[in-house]
Amino acid sequence: MRPAIDSHGRVWFGEMGQNYLASFDPRSKTFEQITPPQGQAGIMGIIVAPDNTVWYAEQYANYIGHYNPINKHFDIYTLPTVTKPDPTSSKQTLKLPVAPNELLLDRQGNIWFTEMNADAIGKLNVKTGTFSHYPLSKPRTVQKLSPYSITQDRQGKIWFTNSGTNTIGSLAPTNGSLRFYTPPTPADQDPFSLMEITSDPSGMLWISTFNTNNIIHFDPHRESFTTYAAPGTSRGIPGIYGLLATSSNDIWATVSASNSIVHFNVKTKAFDYYPIPSSNCTPLGISQAPDKSFWFTESATNQLGVLKP
Repeated sequence: MRPAIDSHGRVWFGEMGQNYLASFDPRSKTFEQITPPQGQAGIMGIIVAPDNTVWYAEQYANYIGHYNPINKHFDIYTLPTVTKPDPTSSKQTLKLPVAPNELLLDRQGNIWFTEMNADAIGKLNVKTGTFSHYPLSKPRTVQKLSPYSITQDRQGKIWFTNSGTNTIGSLAPTNGSLRFYTPPTPADQDPFSLMEITSDPSGMLWISTFNTNNIIHFDPHRESFTTYAAPGTSRGIPGIYGLLATSSNDIWATVSASNSIVHFNVKTKAFDYYPIPSSNCTPLGISQAPDKSFWFTESATNQLGVLKP
């Protein structure tokens, strides 16, 4: 799904088909595959901390994991479950994992994450090992909002996408206050299926849409949306998934329908495409290495790709 790169240039990612936390060393061109404790082939979000340790969300096993490559030690932080009525029986309930999906590391060293099933944002205090949970609805719902992606702006505010309602939200860590915003949908289109969200260095928010070839810009000061349509060739599944802001002017994304990596110049509004040699590879996550190259996952061809613009 989503690669993350350490300071040595090593690429970390989850192998969901084989239940591995994996890494690739570009210098030796070797892979390492590690079976995570209690893993259920559900590694989604991955981030590398400044000390080169790896944090990951095990969505199916319902925990936040921490791996130290030096001593090969894992720490597991188990999450609670949520319940919902069983649609097949009015007298029964279903117990579900909160389903952590994507992570971020804040300036205090805490791990924030989206809880897709629990319709909540979670925070792990790394120093104490304790969780805080911020429900996104009152009364609390389950599997309605499906918060997906998460980022933090320059002021420390947490931003996230709700894939179930196609909205974005903000959470103030100081008091837990919430706000929600809905991007306008063109009259001839279905509502956007919002996926990734990232904050650029100037504090602007960028959002990818998985059912269209649109990148959405949100100005939190003016509370205004602007939509930019990336030209597509429709050779694969529609939509844009991975999203990366390397500067306030440079947005990079994976475009599945065009089987490409795309660069969007914010000043000129121009899209530049870099076709991927592997045909119909369904590129998903993207990350930038210390040498400024871009690594991405090719989910349909079981490969990692690298772009050196």
